[in-house]
Amino acid sequence: MFTITEKAAEKAQFFMEQEGKQGWGMRIFQAGKSCCGPSYGIDLIERPSDGDEIVEKDGLKVFLDKDCISLLADMQLDYYEKGDEVGFMLNGGAEPSCGECNGCG
Repeated sequence: MFTITEKAAEKAQFFMEQEGKQGWGMRIFQAGKSCCGPSYGIDLIERPSDGDEIVEKDGLKVFLDKDCISLLADMQLDYYEKGDEVGFMLNGGAEPSCGECNGCG
């Protein structure tokens, strides 16, 4: 089951409020794919697309793209802050198998 941490919900709502987008949600979608697995993108949008699954935490709505719901099933949306590095990240899911190409790692 896809989950959202309290910190991610709090930060997302803060950023949406700063941009005048209260009540909007975050949409997670598959942005690409390599031999090491998929990469994901996150957008702020007003409403879900047809077929999106909606997950809510503390007032934050996250819309999961229908084409990658199964890939996101065991993941968690979190927010990290470590020095100058800050941002949203997805934790969990299947381990990538990078033995199929030479361009990884």
